[in-house]
Amino acid sequence: MPGTVPKTGHSAKRKRETTEKRPSKRARSESSDDEDAQAEILLLENEIFESNSKKNYNNIAKLIQILNNDGDDADDSFLAAISLCRVFTKLIAAGELERKQGNSEKDAVVMRWLKERYAQYKEGLLGLLGQEGVGVPVLTLCMKLLKTEGQYLLNGQDFNFPVGFLSEIVQILLDPECDTAVREDFSRKWVEEYDDIRYYTFQTIAETLQDDDIQDSREGILGSALDILTAVESVPESKDELEDFHVEAPKKKNHALYSLTQHKKRAQEAWLAVMKLQMNKEQRKTMLGLITDSIAPWFVKPELLMDFLTDSYNAGGSTSLLALSGVFYLIQEKNLDYPSFYKKLYSLLDSGILHSKHRSRFFRLLDTFLASSHLPAVLVASFIKRLSRLTLNAPPGGIVAVVPWIYNLLKKHPTCTFMIHRETRTAEGKKILEEEGMDDPFDMEEEDPMETNAIESSLWEIALLQSHYHPNVATLAKIISEQFTKQSYNMEDFLDLAYGSLLETELGKDVKKAPVVEYEIPKKIFMKQDAESGFEDTLLVKLWEFK
Repeated sequence: MPGTVPKTGHSAKRKRETTEKRPSKRARSESSDDEDAQAEILLLENEIFESNSKKNYNNIAKLIQILNNDGDDADDSFLAAISLCRVFTKLIAAGELERKQGNSEKDAVVMRWLKERYAQYKEGLLGLLGQEGVGVPVLTLCMKLLKTEGQYLLNGQDFNFPVGFLSEIVQILLDPECDTAVREDFSRKWVEEYDDIRYYTFQTIAETLQDDDIQDSREGILGSALDILTAVESVPESKDELEDFHVEAPKKKNHALYSLTQHKKRAQEAWLAVMKLQMNKEQRKTMLGLITDSIAPWFVKPELLMDFLTDSYNAGGSTSLLALSGVFYLIQEKNLDYPSFYKKLYSLLDSGILHSKHRSRFFRLLDTFLASSHLPAVLVASFIKRLSRLTLNAPPGGIVAVVPWIYNLLKKHPTCTFMIHRETRTAEGKKILEEEGMDDPFDMEEEDPMETNAIESSLWEIALLQSHYHPNVATLAKIISEQFTKQSYNMEDFLDLAYGSLLETELGKDVKKAPVVEYEIPKKIFMKQDAESGFEDTLLVKLWEFK
């Protein structure tokens, strides 16, 4: 076959020398050079198929050289990539890259050569994939080749998804150095839209993150993996929804791509692999914020999330609160049994919680966690009592969040109202109370909210707040002593108040009666006034004599 690269010997060598030592042409303008280069690329492509013979297959090697930027021109490289995509798409569809019955040894040599060139082309294409500017259109070429491979390179099978090629694509996208626009395009247009792409992408992410060879780069990969995984906004609810395939729909109805359970298992493995990565505090918070919407719905076994949630709880602070929020979701939606949930929640009520910048988020979640009217009164009383005690050293902004929250909880759990109206009925008890007073039975140091004896105590702390120095706090605290005629308070009206906003509210009130002020200032305060000054001696001077 004249002119084909598979031949060995001096003719091939002479051909390369001829290609490398072209005579220099006269100087032309830059635009003219670009036009000539593009025309040459199109000519090389057209020559490949200009006849039924294979004599011009060597043009493929020339186009690959241009793709690999031998001319240091990115535009030429991309144009060569497009031409090669068209060439190989036609060749694969024509069966030129697969062995056929009756093929001669010469045809087998050509087929092997084409496979080698195709591998070179894909390698060059993947080299451009992560680059800014050309990455998105190159991704489109890659996905077109992926579809072509899946349709024609079946290797004698009914269905053959090109997992290896997709894995190479995903691994480049997971690289932190990859252009984020390419990763976003892949996630939005391919992973979210096509069930087969999503299935094998999940599988590739799980395998890649578990690979020991990427141990050093795992921290950077975490963000890239999250970009891809979180692009899937909706979780299929039945296998009937698994019908959008980019490559081809499997002919066998028992294929894994038709199984919702298998889809969820692949996603579950991918998320578990992400959770095992080293992550900083902010990344962990991001992961916890994704539990309810993006992670847990994919899990076939939601109990597998508990290790990650437990580790996150042990981190402390707002991270612990977010971890408990994830646990509560699993308890409510997935019927997960977690007996120590309220014990762990109770342990978060420490001296710093009402001073924390996450106070508003805490009360919103606490309101959700204690919303059920079926909780034991003993448990609810412990939360009410502990927060009441913490208000004694809390800023006004924290106190005004606690008082209406306690009011709402008492309305929901009437059994706990004994804490605000408990009378001593026996004469002996009254005598002891008058002579010796009484000890508060509440045990502040007890870690188990079921064992604190809070239900036997009273809310004397709230009564104490009725004499608070801040008038707004004192007024609000008095609602506990009044009749519970209000259905409930809207907590959002109190959660984001701070000392400054409370002060502005107080200063903004209309003054009904002007305060008495001394508008004439005496010249002497600690000494007797001069007779002609017209001022009387101050009380301080009358009581003490200063020498």
